[in-house]
Amino acid sequence: MRLAGPLRIVALIITMGLTWILVTILLGGPGGGLPRIQQFFTSPENSVTAEPRARKYKCGLPQPCPEEHLAFRIVSGAANVIGPKICLEDKMLMSSVKDNVGRGLNIALVNAGLPLLDTGVSGELLEARAFDMWAGDVNDLLKFIRPLHEGTLVFVASYDDPATKMNEETRKLFSELGSRNAKELAFRDSWVFVGAKGVQNKSPFEQHVKNSKHTNKYEGWPEALEMEGCIPRRSMAG
Repeated sequence: MRLAGPLRIVALIITMGLTWILVTILLGGPGGGLPRIQQFFTSPENSVTAEPRARKYKCGLPQPCPEEHLAFRIVSGAANVIGPKICLEDKMLMSSVKDNVGRGLNIALVNAGLPLLDTGVSGELLEARAFDMWAGDVNDLLKFIRPLHEGTLVFVASYDDPATKMNEETRKLFSELGSRNAKELAFRDSWVFVGAKGVQNKSPFEQHVKNSKHTNKYEGWPEALEMEGCIPRRSMAG
């Protein structure tokens, strides 16, 4: 019983000593103090820096378009489930969210800002409509694209079936807008295209995938197409 007091004193001294040693180590020895602790928590080798996100530009393009160009992105429909999208200069012209797309051909007419046009500001949407090419009337489509003004940009995205109702005149008109593939477009093909009234050469902005049971991504339909780029305001129409 008489030893209890001295043992307590010894235990207290040992505890204080160990505490002093631990604090000295953490503070980096005499004179280390708080700055040393702060340095430990903020040193580059011990900090985790998140990788910067890749910047996206108009319509989600990975880089900006040059001056006097219009940024665009077109996505065709996926099978008969997901509707197409047409974006121009960061404005969604046609999409399921806007509720202005449908089975067949989805077409947006845009003022390219050419001297031949006096319809408004460059890149302005003139009209957007969907034409059912399975059960619709092809004459509605013909009435839409026959009277186009010289220089009007024409954005096209397919959905489900773009071609069953197509006739020779329809294919000829699209060919005159710069399409290479309009003449061979067939049942349930995927197609995206940008052309212009009065274009002198074939458009560089076109993609086409044939409907084939051997290569289709979806049962009965080929893969959806996505095309993006920068359209010169003037050169599309020569």
